[in-house]
Amino acid sequence: MDISTLQQRLRQFAADRDWQPYQTPKNLAMAMTVEAAELLEIFQWLTPEQSLDLSDDQRRHLGEELSDVLLYLVQIADHGGVDLDAAVERKLAMNAIKHPASKS
Repeated sequence: MDISTLQQRLRQFAADRDWQPYQTPKNLAMAMTVEAAELLEIFQWLTPEQSLDLSDDQRRHLGEELSDVLLYLVQIADHGGVDLDAAVERKLAMNAIKHPASKS
């Protein structure tokens, strides 16, 4: 997945619908939170075992909700001026230092 191409596509999608005035980081973060809640709803009453063995319909729905969260996240980064590639690499490096692998 090419994040910058996806951001361009999302910018164009919003422009084609005159959504730019509403595409603020605050509004996008709020919308992403709503979508994250819909993602949680899929697993709400499942046991841990059931959550690992979703039906085809549940897996399709999961993909839709994950996509919604991802699309909002990518837009927040775009409007917030965050280079997601660089931010992810930096965070992974920080996590490796904070949580070193155990030597077994």
